[in-house]
Formats: sequence, C-alpha cells, structure tokens
Amino acid sequence: MPKKDKYSLGIKIDKATLDLLEIVIEAGNAKPDEKLMILQKTSAKTDLLKLLIRLCYDIKAIDKKKYLKLEERLQEIGRMLGGWIKSLR
Repeated sequence: MPKKDKYSLGIKIDKATLDLLEIVIEAGNAKPDEKLMILQKTSAKTDLLKLLIRLCYDIKAIDKKKYLKLEERLQEIGRMLGGWIKSLR
C-alpha cells in the first residue's frame, strides 16, 4: 500500500480488522441470549471492512490480485457469520 494511504486508510483497515476479531471472540464467549446482538454488530463491522477494502482498490492503493484475495476472505467470513446468525434465530 502506498505510504500516503498506509497512514490513513491502512490504519482504519487495521483497526476495523482488530475490532472484528475482538467482537467475534466476544460473541463466542457471550451468553446465548446476547449472541445475536453481538453477531449483528460483527456483521456490520464486516460490511465496513468490505467497504474500506473496496475503497483501497478504487483508489489503486492495492492491486486487483490482493483485492480479490481479500474480498474472497471477507465473503467467507460473511457466510460464516450468516450461518451463525441463522442458527441462533
């Protein structure tokens, strides 16, 4: 990632990724009646991360190969979260 983007967008992506990880761990340890609310926050954080990665690609801060790899992983995370949320409903 170019230096000019690393210290703005890059930091936001790092923070969003760490927040996502923290929320997933919180959901795993939460009581069953609290999990759904926490997982919905997790889903929103995943959507934010997808948006930030797309922005990186749009401003050409990352190349297409990296973008596709990251997007594929985020899609998989979204599917897992969707399954987890569905199992709680």
